[in-house]
Amino acid sequence: MMSKVFIIGLPRTGTTSVSVALLERGYKVAHQAFTKQAFELADVISDAPCFSDYRQLDKLFPGAKFVYLDRSLDSWVPSMQMLLSRMLVHLDDKMGRFNAIMKRSFNHSFGVNRVDDVMDAEHLIQSYHAHKEQVFDYFKGRDDLLSIDISESGSLSKLINFLASDTDPSYSDSQELNSPHQSFPDLNFPHLNFPHLNKGRNVASWDEYKHPNKISANVAGPENRKYFGYRL
Repeated sequence: MMSKVFIIGLPRTGTTSVSVALLERGYKVAHQAFTKQAFELADVISDAPCFSDYRQLDKLFPGAKFVYLDRSLDSWVPSMQMLLSRMLVHLDDKMGRFNAIMKRSFNHSFGVNRVDDVMDAEHLIQSYHAHKEQVFDYFKGRDDLLSIDISESGSLSKLINFLASDTDPSYSDSQELNSPHQSFPDLNFPHLNFPHLNKGRNVASWDEYKHPNKISANVAGPENRKYFGYRL
């Protein structure tokens, strides 16, 4: 059985581009997941709440793999400021229209409802460093975390090789990996056969991207839209 894969980079580090890259390789992907059923159906889950809940997900899904996405702060900070400028009104604890789990994730990682100016560059830099340090401390000494920067050459190859120790869904039944760590050609995220998503001020590319393997973040299951019972 293929392990669950959790993309735990912060928003605006390439979660949408990674999600689409894995859709194209045959994985079932949820970009954000707010129900137990979404986590059950998807092979790969990215963005909220994975970037805040990776510890709990590690316990809920033994054997899962985790992918941290790094990005230059020079480009991440203005991109995150742009995102927050659009999202803040919807992240309000009482009046915001976003899912309560998304609100909790953003509040946990960025102090959305705890700081005076969540878009302050220094605050965002501190939040980024704190998240990265916590991730690497938690996974220290383990081999189930991969860190990549999708702007770097060979980043997709690293991801594919990391996931290839499980059955890769892009292989048919008649094709088998020659080894648990089969190598693939040197591929770069910007040069795949799909648009480089969420560039500039675009924040909705996942919704606009059509693919049969997409898993809805709010899909209902046997327990309707119930989430897991843990709290951060």
